[in-house]
Amino acid sequence: MTSLRAAVVTVSDRSHRGVREDSAGPVAVAALREAGFACDDASVIPDGVDAVEKELRALIGARARVIVTCGGTGVSPRDLTPEGTARVLDREVPGVAERLRADGAADTPLSALSRGRAGVAAKTFIVNLPGSPKAVASGMPFVVRIASHVVSQLEGGDH
Repeated sequence: MTSLRAAVVTVSDRSHRGVREDSAGPVAVAALREAGFACDDASVIPDGVDAVEKELRALIGARARVIVTCGGTGVSPRDLTPEGTARVLDREVPGVAERLRADGAADTPLSALSRGRAGVAAKTFIVNLPGSPKAVASGMPFVVRIASHVVSQLEGGDH
């Protein structure tokens, strides 16, 4: 049996320009690999609605079944990952994003500022996480715990 294919996208102007190392994406990649997903190293793209939409569509086309984005979920003018993700989603799963924000509150009240979304597009489960490595480390256990079940449901699996 082959493992499910997952992908991680870091959304950051600074990391894309090489000004700052991507420290969040590798945390998500490691968690997915440890959970048994086939996952390449994180791709790094600039902030922006169009960039996020384009990368998500490419990964869906490449048959990624789980996509985790890191970054671009806050309130800064360039934090537009949720808007790019919304262009791709067929259905949102708001309980996932709500749970991630609630779990993050144990670490920092700033987790309430994350506007991340979660949902499905075709047969792919997509989750937006903040760009902080600590937030990614906090959120990934929940994501990997439910990801296989979500994908199974998308394929018509039983509850």
